[in-house]
Amino acid sequence: MAAQEKPWGGRFKEATSKKVEAYTESISFDTKMYKQDIMGSKAHAVMLAEQGILTKEEAEILCSGLDRVLEEIESGKLVWKQELEDVHMNIETRLTELVGEVGKKLHTGRSRNDQCCLDLRLYTSDCLRLWEELAKNLIAVLVDKAEENQGVLLPGCTHMQPAQPVSLAHHLLAYAWMFKRDAERICACERRARISPLGAAALAGTTYNLNPQSVAEQLNMYGVFKNSMDTVADRDYVLEALFTGSVIMMHLSRFCEELIWWANPQFAFIYLSDAHSTGSSIMPQKKNPDVAEIMRGKTGRTYGNLMNLLTTLKGLPLTYNRDLQEDKIPFMDTDKTVRTSLSIMAEMLQGIRFRADKMEKALKAGFLNATELADYLVTKGIPFREAHHITGRAVALAEDRGVGLEELSLQDFNHLCDPYHIQVTDDVYVVLDYFTAVKRRNASGGTGPVSVKNQLDELKVWLAAQC
Repeated sequence: MAAQEKPWGGRFKEATSKKVEAYTESISFDTKMYKQDIMGSKAHAVMLAEQGILTKEEAEILCSGLDRVLEEIESGKLVWKQELEDVHMNIETRLTELVGEVGKKLHTGRSRNDQCCLDLRLYTSDCLRLWEELAKNLIAVLVDKAEENQGVLLPGCTHMQPAQPVSLAHHLLAYAWMFKRDAERICACERRARISPLGAAALAGTTYNLNPQSVAEQLNMYGVFKNSMDTVADRDYVLEALFTGSVIMMHLSRFCEELIWWANPQFAFIYLSDAHSTGSSIMPQKKNPDVAEIMRGKTGRTYGNLMNLLTTLKGLPLTYNRDLQEDKIPFMDTDKTVRTSLSIMAEMLQGIRFRADKMEKALKAGFLNATELADYLVTKGIPFREAHHITGRAVALAEDRGVGLEELSLQDFNHLCDPYHIQVTDDVYVVLDYFTAVKRRNASGGTGPVSVKNQLDELKVWLAAQC
């Protein structure tokens, strides 16, 4: 294409190098924003007519023509041209071919700078809204699974070592609260993203009597820009979205790590469905948690996308610089990863079968009721630090004998407590019962059944309020 044929080619005499066209194009990825570009252009045309800059008839021709372009895109009829660089120029060029000279009036009062920002803000907002729905769906699945498993216990761990018994419901709800925070972050990020920049033009605003608020209202946006230089240079909303996506993937990865361990036959806490597992090419017996492993692995690419854009932005002076073309691929990649991961995790979780028998058996390996014994001794008048030492010696004794604490005799307990002149009685065995240990922990946020029910109720109310 000759330089003069480019939308910006008036002052150029030489044609753009083909290598440069290929190197600088964005049409290979920004076509994903075609709906947002057409919506923004229609809103701009309507606003121009409202302000008397275009006639009502011209605006109608432009909007009708843009609808025809949309039909051509969605039917696959429109051929994207690399030499036109991006989605914006491709759409505007095709519009002008369809409606004639009036198509050249569409760009009145705007620049590709604020136009691109509008498209990306709308696109980011639309993606975030989908993330929020998927996050809420995953929370609902976790709540359902927790409600079904309130009576199931498993070892709670610190340092990846058995620590105290907890209910499976409590464990699952820990992830529900994580994803609730994610949903709230998404919502806050989306509100900052969906602010209209149209009217900022290239960087300094425009001499035309535009009404940015009209465009924002037509596009259901939350407000308009305050500073034209800031708004064409700003990509904070993309960074926030990338950070939010990275946190979501981190939470998913932590859950995947546990599911991978739990699926191992040495734990056997869960059966993964066949639909979310794969086999080995050489070992017929294998059932591998590949979906969870791949999801855990994809977390790294979302972190990389965040660092990618942070690095791109760190040295950019005001206002627009072409480096900002590199803002879209990282977000689009993260969007695909987050969307598919949230959806697949919800589906995978629905297909998981929990092995309550294996979890209960695991409670007896690791002396998870040791804290109960220490607390019991405190009720007998022994200072906690001393009770801690006595319990440690009881654990060592039980370990030497190859038994659990609950299998030590009263004589054993009282011998350990001789220096303190207290009497351990049969009630110690009630305290050492794993289910009793969980039932006693009903303080707010604890693993006890009352606390778990309160958590379930609160999350259900929150989910209902989101609909």
